[in-house]
Amino acid sequence: MSKISSTGLFEIYEDLKKRNIILSFNGDITPDLLTSILYVIEQKLDRYDETTKIKRKVFNVLVECLQNLYHHSDEDLEEEIIIEESEKSKPSVIVMVAKNSDGYNILTGNMIPSENVGTLKNRLEEINDLSKDELKELYLATLTDGKRSRKGGGGLGFLEIARKSGRKLEFGIVPYNDQNSFFSLNVKIDQ
Repeated sequence: MSKISSTGLFEIYEDLKKRNIILSFNGDITPDLLTSILYVIEQKLDRYDETTKIKRKVFNVLVECLQNLYHHSDEDLEEEIIIEESEKSKPSVIVMVAKNSDGYNILTGNMIPSENVGTLKNRLEEINDLSKDELKELYLATLTDGKRSRKGGGGLGFLEIARKSGRKLEFGIVPYNDQNSFFSLNVKIDQ
């Protein structure tokens, strides 16, 4: 385990403050952690005196993002990701919530099997190409078709995030090694 000096910690603090990060987490995701993150964000939104509409949008989008992380984080990955020959680490997730003058950003990231990159990218691009009405139509069709993935969902998560945020989904996929890639999602919520 590496040590962080007080100076290094202060630099991290200053960087988070400068970027308006109100919550930042990196590690393994558990049901208890999900509950804690939602509680912290609820408290922060109350402290900022946000409208009920904004609170609901941020909270609903965050719930969907966290459920995606929880259900799709590392079950399909190899048991361990090799960082170097001598150092091994279990895959983990990252969650950040930032407040800015325009609203909020919810950023998440996790490892995915590289073999799933094409399918995921196509799905997100398909969602981004839809109008508001088309999104609603596809959401309702997906909801009623009765099909479920092996993870339990019917592909509703990203549709719901796009619908509730009212914005296109910003995402990135970076190859990590031969088997895995890092997927990041940035959801903007306007005030």
